[in-house]
Amino acid sequence: MKRLFIGLELPRVCQTELAEIDPHLASLRWLRAEQIHLTLVFLGAVAADGEERLRNALARVQVPPFVLAIQGVGAFGGGSPSVVWAGIGTAHPHLFALRKHLLEAVLHAGLEPDLRSFHPHITLGRAKGLSRSALQPFLRKFVGTEFGMWEVTEFALFSSVLSSEGSTYTTELRRVPSRAKP
Repeated sequence: MKRLFIGLELPRVCQTELAEIDPHLASLRWLRAEQIHLTLVFLGAVAADGEERLRNALARVQVPPFVLAIQGVGAFGGGSPSVVWAGIGTAHPHLFALRKHLLEAVLHAGLEPDLRSFHPHITLGRAKGLSRSALQPFLRKFVGTEFGMWEVTEFALFSSVLSSEGSTYTTELRRVPSRAKP
């Protein structure tokens, strides 16, 4: 079984810029550039037959290309943040349409996606025992920063292997969504 998710790969220049803003706080594990992506649908452990059905279902996803902006930073977790993230500007409606189509493909493949609320973001770091006050100068510094824009022309199916140094991601499939007919 593989631990799978569907997401967007960022351009290398954006990954590098986001990796370089690491505030170097002791309680914060910053992601390496190659780990930085935008998760659209998390699946968890999937058997080989389920992965094959998913690949077939993903082949039918149709969404036109669209542009996303990477803008600002924030943190999830209130007074004790657990995740530091970069934002997706005003989150283009095509991003939500793509996620909807991906969820439909996952369900069509007979799999169960994580259906929690979707708050589009790019995870930059994971924290344990970090206070919001320690993180606040970093958040203030980058609150409105634009980290670039990119045209989303494909999505990817990733596998993930967890380790104490962080996750290692492997791109299992890149898929250019076929264009919806007007």
